[in-house]
Amino acid sequence: MAKKAVAKKTSAKVAGKKVVKKTKAAEQKAAGKVGAKAKTAEKKVAKKVATKVKALKKTVATKVKRAPNPVFMKPMQISEDLAKVVGSKPMPRTEVTRKIWDYIKKNKLQDAKNKREINADEHLQKVFGGKNKVSMFEMTKLVNKHLS
Repeated sequence: MAKKAVAKKTSAKVAGKKVVKKTKAAEQKAAGKVGAKAKTAEKKVAKKVATKVKALKKTVATKVKRAPNPVFMKPMQISEDLAKVVGSKPMPRTEVTRKIWDYIKKNKLQDAKNKREINADEHLQKVFGGKNKVSMFEMTKLVNKHLS
């Protein structure tokens, strides 16, 4: 038995370091195990790197501020009907939309069942062309008619 163990593994000293020589079968077996372990380790590392790259992309995207389009930031003249809701001073379209939403939320004009619908009160009916209910997408179209 001792001879078989010596035949499979022999040791030698090379430049002060112990080197173990293995038979071909032992090397192939070890290479297969190491290869499988290495592959799973590589997959884990690749997955970690992918998640870190996604996180970095998100942080970069949030840190980079887009410049607003100058067309939207140009102060617009407001009609008399719309002035009762948002005020009479000229303001950009974005600010007009923000103030209309503030007015809608303050007066609880958003439909309870369908949040995309806005129930118009007497001031908003004039802005919406006499309609009682308007979708939020249609609202911007109708409001733009009151801006010049």
